[in-house]
Amino acid sequence: MRRMIWAVIPAAGRGQRFGGPTPKQYLQAAGKPLIEHALQALLAHPRVAGAMVALSPGDSLWPGWSELHGKPVLRCIGGGERADSVLAALRALPDEVGAAAMVLVHDAARPNLRGDDLDRLIVAAEASADGAILGAPLRDTLKRAADGRIAATEPRDGLWRAFTPQAFRRGALTAALEAAAQAGVIVTDEASAMERMGARPRLVEGREDNLKVTTPADLALAEYLLNNI
Repeated sequence: MRRMIWAVIPAAGRGQRFGGPTPKQYLQAAGKPLIEHALQALLAHPRVAGAMVALSPGDSLWPGWSELHGKPVLRCIGGGERADSVLAALRALPDEVGAAAMVLVHDAARPNLRGDDLDRLIVAAEASADGAILGAPLRDTLKRAADGRIAATEPRDGLWRAFTPQAFRRGALTAALEAAAQAGVIVTDEASAMERMGARPRLVEGREDNLKVTTPADLALAEYLLNNI
């Protein structure tokens, strides 16, 4: 029997790098906020049973969804860092989501997730004790900068860009995030926390248009992709 899979969306950030008064997860693209696109993409998948969204205290922009695609959308209070929000969401999942259940952690501002990428991620994660993440090999030439000038050209062999979703078992990821927090280490993605525990998550090559909206140019590109693909 297939185990249930839940999605976790850390959405307590303010999007300071983007600028402006609206947290980027609530910016509109193709007629919907980015977080709605992210949730719809996850919950449309037949293996995903529900979603837990970690929000900032007093979030007045949350639309109040309690279900999408006939599946529950739950919420909890997140924290100051991404890892804090993910950990809060993991702890808030329903009791029936056991320690061995697979959890997909996805960026609220990554609206262009495709079902075929999600299919392959789930297959890879379920076949690995260490979980799996979506990503893509680096293709551009890399330059190390110093004082606004090129200091060196860095080899790109074996280097990947990390995307989301990232898929891990609930118990293992919770323990990894707790250990990082206790050590005072701020991890920027879930795989980093797992790596600290000795895990070697699988890399699943995904579509490069699964972009995270960080700048106004990203938002324009995301809207174009959503309207045209």
